[in-house]
Amino acid sequence: MTHNIKPKIALLAAPETTPSVLFGLYDVLASVGAGYADMTGRPVGEPLLDIRIVAAEAQPFRCFGNILIEPHTAIGDLDRVDAAVVCDMYTPIDTAPRGRYGAEIAWLRRMHAQGALIASVCSGSLVLAEAGLLDGRQCAGHWAYRELFRLQYPKVNYCADSILRLDSEAEGVITAGGVTAWQELALRLISRYCSPAHALQTAKVYLLSGHEDGQLPFADMAMKIQGEDQTIKLSQEWIAEHYAQAHPVETMTQRAGLTRRTFTRRFRAATGHLPMDYVHAVRVEKAKRIIEQDAAGIDDVAYQVGYEDPTFFRRLFKREVGLTPAAYRRKFAGILSSPALAGLPR
Repeated sequence: MTHNIKPKIALLAAPETTPSVLFGLYDVLASVGAGYADMTGRPVGEPLLDIRIVAAEAQPFRCFGNILIEPHTAIGDLDRVDAAVVCDMYTPIDTAPRGRYGAEIAWLRRMHAQGALIASVCSGSLVLAEAGLLDGRQCAGHWAYRELFRLQYPKVNYCADSILRLDSEAEGVITAGGVTAWQELALRLISRYCSPAHALQTAKVYLLSGHEDGQLPFADMAMKIQGEDQTIKLSQEWIAEHYAQAHPVETMTQRAGLTRRTFTRRFRAATGHLPMDYVHAVRVEKAKRIIEQDAAGIDDVAYQVGYEDPTFFRRLFKREVGLTPAAYRRKFAGILSSPALAGLPR
């Protein structure tokens, strides 16, 4: 794509920003048009993109990890951009950023109304949700925030497995999943504002590869023990220790002294899950730990976590994790046996 003026991409930062996302995006995007030529001995041209680090104020500040950020400009001094990226902005997984980022949200809404593409990485999707830009849309973000979105942003269709959601790109919104999903977003932006060939060249320079398996293999499905309904809290604590027991829902219902219908209603209200779905999630998480660190056969793993039918276990595992148990073992047990961790205690 040819432009007389370089496409302008703003990287929005705040004190909660993760520096690896901000500076990773900046390094990669700022090198397009020059980096590949330099690496391959070709004549080096000018960078093709105008990349700006922006913030609510232009003054330097320190972000997550006490890393210094020196914005190129304040958002109030930037009237037009082709794209604005909300970098990862860390917030606890049970805390919505209510009342924060007022100036940033107003600016994002204004840029979007003017036709700019608005994108986010990881927990940056919370800022877009606060801005109302995700209402009625599918959204990617870090898997750990799925419960927060369910409770606080019910109008958003949160896709915990997604790495990059492009469903609303035509409407000016893209969201990227966990922290390193900024790499897929960077390649999308390069392809969009430069060309797919430039995206491929950049991937080669920085050794960027995709997260083809999605986020589910990385997700920890361990459920938070809630405290408002003490009866359900006791049931959660019980199943955490007795997950392999047969007929667990019946046992929990009897222990609670409730009818099956009442127990199911209260359990779902407290946890967001049906009781048996919750049990499956606990069992699969236990199975993942065994598969990562133990050479036991998959049938044996199934029995250890409470399944008499290994075929059912394999299907369930694939549905919940996105990989078969064997593929999961290859992906993660391989990390533990890699040269990077050789000789270290597990």
